Amino acid sequence: MQDHLIVGVDIGGTKVAAGLVDRNGKIYAQSRTAMVATDAGRGLAAVSAAIEQLRLRTGVEHQPHAIGICAPGPLNPRTGVIINPPNLPGWHNYPLAAEICKLYPHARVKIDNDANAAALAEAKWGAGRDCRNVFYATIGTGIGTGFVIDGEVYHGRTGLATEGGHVGVDPRGPLCACGKRGCIETLAAGPAIARRARAKLTLQAGDGEAAKKSTLLEMAGGKPDAVTSEMVAKCYGADDAVAKEVMDETLDLLAYWLGNVIDLLEPDVIVIGGGVSSMLAPFLEEIRGRWVGACLSPYPHETPLVLAHYKEDAGIAGAAALCDTN
Repeated sequence: MQDHLIVGVDIGGTKVAAGLVDRNGKIYAQSRTAMVATDAGRGLAAVSAAIEQLRLRTGVEHQPHAIGICAPGPLNPRTGVIINPPNLPGWHNYPLAAEICKLYPHARVKIDNDANAAALAEAKWGAGRDCRNVFYATIGTGIGTGFVIDGEVYHGRTGLATEGGHVGVDPRGPLCACGKRGCIETLAAGPAIARRARAKLTLQAGDGEAAKKSTLLEMAGGKPDAVTSEMVAKCYGADDAVAKEVMDETLDLLAYWLGNVIDLLEPDVIVIGGGVSSMLAPFLEEIRGRWVGACLSPYPHETPLVLAHYKEDAGIAGAAALCDTN
């Protein structure tokens, strides 16, 4: 493939997406294949298949010179070993970088987790491109974060730093899959928003008048268990009482959490991506307003809070950014 183009591979629990990316962050072509997560060899074959589909689609015969890969963590970005990702049980302590190098011996291969990679893409080419220090948070079914300092991802001692979704904000809060209680992921990710709304609607069900007036319950077809985070956001605009209460709680939680980020890291910009980001878009200034009193810093209003440039393509762009040396 052309020397100025990089293959970016985004590995998930159910799919592998690959893209051809230039050194300005533009994605020229993409491919996608199913991921087989239970078997190491078949998982590797799925990654190779996505790359080969990309080569066929672009009509390029020679092998890529650089392959960046973002994969679910935990992983070691220095050794390229996937440690024990819950969604990829066949890849525990799996030397993915070494295996890819065997298949593509002329390629430079870099691996990192998806949030770190997306943070780097936003810092290089996206919403944080003019900033030295960029904090990135992807908010969706979970919360992942990455921190880029002067163009370099901060990894910590072992490569496992900046797991911001597992920063605790309530020691008596819900039990997280990580084993801790009250992680911000358990309180402000998409499923958590929906779960709180369902609980409040269930309690409200005994009040016939309140239930009759619930736009949120009506949107869910009268079934609290059918409520989604997207419904909560829509009904907030319709002045639904439960939706407003849940969104106010969520904004408080996110503001408190990001206030801690400002006090700890003082980034030049905070970039928000992920599936819930579009839902949060109308509330970014409200979150910034709630930093007053949630930060030690007297200057929280000077920190921009912006939406990510890369949306569903964040993994592909982020993976490619790992190999960009400009």
